[in-house]
Amino acid sequence: MVEKIIHQEKTEVVRILDAPEENETGVAELTRPEFFPQTVDYLDMDRQYRQLMYVHEAAIEQITAKLNILKGEFQFSNDRNPISSISSRIKSKESIVYKMQKKGLPFTVSALLSNVHDIAGVRVICPFIQDVYYVAQMLARQPDIEIMEVKDYIREPKENGYRSLHLIVSVRVNFSSSSENVPVEIQIRTIAMDFWASTEHQLRYKKDREFSEKDEKKLKHCADLMARADKEIQSLAGDFDLNQW
Repeated sequence: MVEKIIHQEKTEVVRILDAPEENETGVAELTRPEFFPQTVDYLDMDRQYRQLMYVHEAAIEQITAKLNILKGEFQFSNDRNPISSISSRIKSKESIVYKMQKKGLPFTVSALLSNVHDIAGVRVICPFIQDVYYVAQMLARQPDIEIMEVKDYIREPKENGYRSLHLIVSVRVNFSSSSENVPVEIQIRTIAMDFWASTEHQLRYKKDREFSEKDEKKLKHCADLMARADKEIQSLAGDFDLNQW
């Protein structure tokens, strides 16, 4: 029953999304905003980083405002809320440099904007699995948000057990003299998925201990246990009619 619910919700998310025009990589091309630095310039990380970050911070404000409005609406008009919490972050300069080096990209604005779409990140935590897909549907219905890419790590977890629904969206941001399309990565997951991901990150990057194969297996086992618990909780939600909106 739970698997059927998850499959139906995943199908619904994809059905709602109007597929934008794609390039050869299979990902819809983002427009090149006038407000961004000139794409012919090589990245001066001290000068242009601040301008790029401002644009992406504005995009985060747009997304979080929409989510907070939806959260407030459910707070007052329903018995429960599909959004438990909302957080955000801007990718650090070091992380951007590392990602571009790892991809073998030149340090140009055009390469950055074409290949790194997770500079701005928003995380949404939900009580139940079905809420994850419902929140994605609500975002997809927003007229100034375009879904660029969907990665469903709930139905197809990563090898280490990581589970989450990732959306790359393009949100329209209005400035004084222009309106720009800015990419934002939105991660939507349950409380259990977030607990595992946060704990895994702290354990993996503890500096005074090497992460072993045995540790990997233990973490994968914990991820599978939490996934089963999530499905049982989703089943209980159905028994209590908490899946109706």
